[in-house]
Amino acid sequence: MNIGFIGLGNMGAPMALNLLKAGHQLQVFDLVASAVAELVQAGATSAASPQEVAAARPDVLITMLPASAHVRKVYLGEDGVLAAVDPSVLLIDSSTIDPQTSREVAAAAQRQGNAMLDAPVSGGTVGAKAGTLTFMVGGEQAAFDKARPILEQMGKNIVYCGGAGNGQVAKVANNMLLGISMIGAAEAMSLGVSLGMDPKVLAGIINTSSGRCWSTEVYNPWPDVVETAPASKGYAGGFGADLMLKDLGLATEAARAAKVPVVMGAAAQQLYQTFSAQGNGHLDFSAIIKSMGKVEK
Repeated sequence: MNIGFIGLGNMGAPMALNLLKAGHQLQVFDLVASAVAELVQAGATSAASPQEVAAARPDVLITMLPASAHVRKVYLGEDGVLAAVDPSVLLIDSSTIDPQTSREVAAAAQRQGNAMLDAPVSGGTVGAKAGTLTFMVGGEQAAFDKARPILEQMGKNIVYCGGAGNGQVAKVANNMLLGISMIGAAEAMSLGVSLGMDPKVLAGIINTSSGRCWSTEVYNPWPDVVETAPASKGYAGGFGADLMLKDLGLATEAARAAKVPVVMGAAAQQLYQTFSAQGNGHLDFSAIIKSMGKVEK
């Protein structure tokens, strides 16, 4: 299958590489020349612009972009995808953006005959490299059925969420909860250790009791409790605090538009905003525990 792929960052590049490994022909574009060169070396061909990728009439065109503004520009700009794409091309946007923008772009695509899916992912760079991402997909069922075999070559859990924008809804709701639960895990671990508990013993009790959650069991924020967690690696890698801040911003903005209170989500956003402003945005989001003053690593 011929696939166009636009956006070769930390997530997009390994996703595109997995499609190459699956035997697809890829034409790729990114503003960073070195990222394009890596994919070309692996067997892809390069394009000079998003419009050139679209004009090549791929069977499917996938984007993985940083933010809503980039998605709007790549799809809706004068030299963007929709200005050149054939109506037969299936469009898949795996960026994490606000649901409203996703729905507006999908509607513009539909007006000219293109089916479009929003398919944000969960699983981080590790999942992108391993091909084990979770895709949360919004759009028409027929388009989802067509896209599923392709998504399965980049992920292991492909979930249909309903109409356009619902993939983004699922992503921002999940990540808002994750941000909140990590703060709770950090506070509980900091309190327990400050009162004399061994962190591994405390984590073991929590993880066999009612406080158990992913943030304590798999991704515990205290160093050396979970060997594979970023906390045990100097909070390097994983999911950056600035990325969590972005997703919390998307969640609170969506909540504002829907007039739904998200008091804990808003509080989590402010905590991560402060943490980022202190120069910690590059650290894994579990490093929020450092703001509680008990972790030195």
